[in-house]
This record gives sequence, structure tokens and C-alpha cells, in this order.
Amino acid sequence: MTHSARGDRLDRLQAEPSPEPRLVRSERCGRANRRPGRTALYLMAIAAVAIFGISACSKPATQELDTQDKVPVVTRPATRGTIRPVVAATGMVKPATGAELLVSAPQSARIAEMPKGVGDRVRKGGLLVRFDIPSLNADASERRSGLASAEARLTNARAAEQRVRLLFQRGIASRKEVEDAERELTDAEAAVAAAKTSRTAAGELAGRQVVRAPFDGVVAARGHNPGDLVDAAAPEPILRLVDPSRLQIEAAVPLADLARVVVGSPAIVVGPGAFPPEHATVLSRPAAVDPATGAATVRLSFAQPTQLPAGTPVQVEIQGQPDAGAVLVPAAALVQEGTQSYLFTVDAQGKAHRRPVRVGIVAGGEAEILSGVAPGEMVVVSGQNALPDGAATMPAPAAEEEAPAAAAPGSAPGAPAPNAPKGAPAAAPAAKTSPPPKTPPGTSTPETPKPGSGGAGR
Repeated sequence: MTHSARGDRLDRLQAEPSPEPRLVRSERCGRANRRPGRTALYLMAIAAVAIFGISACSKPATQELDTQDKVPVVTRPATRGTIRPVVAATGMVKPATGAELLVSAPQSARIAEMPKGVGDRVRKGGLLVRFDIPSLNADASERRSGLASAEARLTNARAAEQRVRLLFQRGIASRKEVEDAERELTDAEAAVAAAKTSRTAAGELAGRQVVRAPFDGVVAARGHNPGDLVDAAAPEPILRLVDPSRLQIEAAVPLADLARVVVGSPAIVVGPGAFPPEHATVLSRPAAVDPATGAATVRLSFAQPTQLPAGTPVQVEIQGQPDAGAVLVPAAALVQEGTQSYLFTVDAQGKAHRRPVRVGIVAGGEAEILSGVAPGEMVVVSGQNALPDGAATMPAPAAEEEAPAAAAPGSAPGAPAPNAPKGAPAAAPAAKTSPPPKTPPGTSTPETPKPGSGGAGR
């Protein structure tokens, strides 16, 4: 092949297009390179939809309540009035001064007679215990004999003095004999006086063998029976007599509340079981505080004779000095979260607002608000649980309006009203109410979200 022929052939090869298989490989590679991009777009679209759904589901249910739903609530106005603090304390019924007698033996003795048992009533002067103490009887007998001897000596001394004085007047007896007779008479008179004193003391000691009731009372305790030998140093009394008409209360008041207790303050005493509440009055404030317990003992007297026996543990609620001009709200309106207290107020447009408040005295179903709410503002007393701040509200049905007046939300049927004095009559169980009215389609309440919404907003 000549040089010219090879050149022509080379020119033809360069002029021809690239082979088809090379183009096919290029297109396949291009399709293969485009497929991952489409898949990524699909995944990104799915992720965006999922994120949108999750954000929609996680949207608080209160958003819809804030804008559309109206929560039924019961409101009451904050008022200005007087409130009295109540100091709660535990105490015990005890006999008053002079209303208790503890019988013990004057010395080692045997009980000869003991006619009364526990719970028996005894009249003043009635026999309680008769002891048999032979040594006291012997001593009393000896003292009586000594008095008789002294009186006989006195009689002789008086007669001798008169005889010697008569002889002296006749000039028979001397002055010295007269003086000796007068001295003997004086000694005899002193001996008689000493003997009488000894006999009286011995008689009183012997009289302690017989113990009689110094007042009308009831036998509260009896630790022995006739025939028992007892000793004067025994730690337990033989018999205890109590006057049930003169009982009082000794209550341990915490030191922090002691300043609110004044003499003459009224109080309510609540005993255990079926004992009815009773009225009492503060008798005295303590002069010292027990450093171990940080409490002080306050004595109270019953307004009427009590049915509670001595030794009964009781609960005492002492009313302190009244605080006039306080801002008052129902105690049921308070919402407590940790140490912070809140109230929900409702404005003229029916919007609920959560207010932090400072609470003072809580007593008698009312609470004193030191700051956070002004008189005349409407506060929510029922329905405030889980109520969002800024939610639209509406008046609750009549059945729910009456509920807070009968008992606080969450209290058991028949339980006393909150913050009422202990022992107060329990509130009657609330009557069964009719089912709540049906809500229009598309609305919901905080307690029952719309089915299928999951609490999310639209």
C-alpha cells in the first residue's frame, strides 16, 4: 500500500462518527447517574411530610382551646372582709386544780376497806379507803394516856398552890413554899398543853387511816384491793378520784402560733369517735416553752360540763385575733404548685388569667390574699385544674355552680368542707347530676379532646 492510499484511509476513519456502542454506554451511565437523585428527592419529600405531621401532632392542645374552645368554670368575686386565724393543736383533757385526789398510804399498812370501784360515783365525805396501821393506833393511845397524866398533875398542882397560899396568909407557910407551889402549877399547865398537842398530832395521823372524799367525784383508777399490803413510797396511787364537772384541756401550741393565742379566745374541742365538738375558752398562756418540742402548754376551760373523760386526747382549734379589711377568696380557688400559690381570674371578655398570689390566713373555707388579686375581681373556684392561661371561659351549668358551695372539688361525699373546723357536720353527698349537654360538632372541652384530633390543632 502506497503512502497516498494509507493517508486516504486515515482521513476516512477520522471523518466517521464514534461507534454506536460507545454512545449506548454513555446513555446507560447517564441514566444510572440520574437514578440516585430521584430517590433522594422522594426520601426528602417523605421526610418533610413526616416532620410536618410530627410538628402538627406535638402542637399543644391548648392552642385550640385558646382560640376556639370555651371552658366551663365557676367564678366568685374577691371580697374584702374579716377573717380569724385558727391555731390547731393537740391536747388532753385533765382535771382542774383541786379536782383530783390521789390516795396513798401514810406508811406501811394493810387495806382494811375499799368499797368503791372504778367508775363509781362518790359523794363528798364518802368513804374511799380504810387502812389498818397498828402502830398509829398504839401511838394515839399512848398520847391519850400522857394527856390524862398531865391533867391529873395539873389538878394536884392547882390544889397545892391554893393550900400553900392560904397557909401563907395565916403566917404558917413561908414565901418560898408559895413560890414553889406556883412553879409546879405552871409546869403542870405546860405539860397539859404539850400532851394535848401530841394527842392531836397522833389523832390526825391515826385519822389518815380513813380516807374520805373531799368533793363529789368519780373513781377514775383503783390499783389495790382490801387485804393488800401497801407502802407509802409506792409509785402508783391506791385510788384516784376525779371531779368530772371541773375538767379542762392542756394543749401543746407550736411556738410559731403562740402569738395568735390570747386569754379569752374561743376554741373548738374535738374528741375521738362519736363525741360531739365542744366549745372552750383559753384560760392562760404559758410562761415557758418546752425546748425539746418547741411547744408551749395552753390551758382551756370548757364552756359547759364536758362528756369527755379525763385523759382523753383531743384536737383543739383556737381562734386568733380577727384580721379586718382582708382580701378574701374561697379557699377552693387556690392552685398550689410546689411552694407557689396561684389563682385564675376571668376578665370582662371571659378570658382566664393565671395570677401568682401570696396567701395569708386560711380558715373557715376562705383564704386571705396578701397580694396578686384586688377586691371585685372574679376568681375561678371550680374548673381551674388544667385550665390554660388565656383560655376562653363560659359559666358552668347550674349543677356545677352549686358544687363548690357544698364541698370542695375532689372531696369525698359526706366529708367536711375544706378548712372547716374539725368535727363540724359533714356536708351532704352531692346529688347525682344529669349528663352534660351535648357539644356542637367540631368543639371540645379540655377534659375530652375531639376524637381523632390527638389534642393537636388544625
